[in-house]
Amino acid sequence: MTPSTTPSPPRPRIALIAHDKKKDDMISLAGEYLDFLKGCTLSATGTTGGRLANELGLEVERKQSGPVGGDLQIGAQLVDGGIDCVIFLRDPMTPQPHEPDINALVRACDVHDVACATNVSTARLVLSQLMAARSQS
Repeated sequence: MTPSTTPSPPRPRIALIAHDKKKDDMISLAGEYLDFLKGCTLSATGTTGGRLANELGLEVERKQSGPVGGDLQIGAQLVDGGIDCVIFLRDPMTPQPHEPDINALVRACDVHDVACATNVSTARLVLSQLMAARSQS
């Protein structure tokens, strides 16, 4: 008789995006959750993804830079059911030339009931909850 094995839960699929003035915050945040994030499927916009890979060694599917369509690529992935949560560290003090794309991504999160953290405090709550849920599985 073979021992029964429970299948491991699916890897959380997380999108990581940060405006220019928030990229250092994203690197710090990802460093706090590095062991957990190594077990996730990660997508990120261009420069953010490059920094996460180069500085922390994370495996990240890199999309285009946000201003040239990366936010929309992640939005499309989300609409297709390929994203479980979005961590989007936004800079509320700097006008963004691609604000309509940003609003479309946040709206897609709302429409498809996908968690979207837009600051470090909320990102910590979301990542901690995902980590706890994964460890209970």
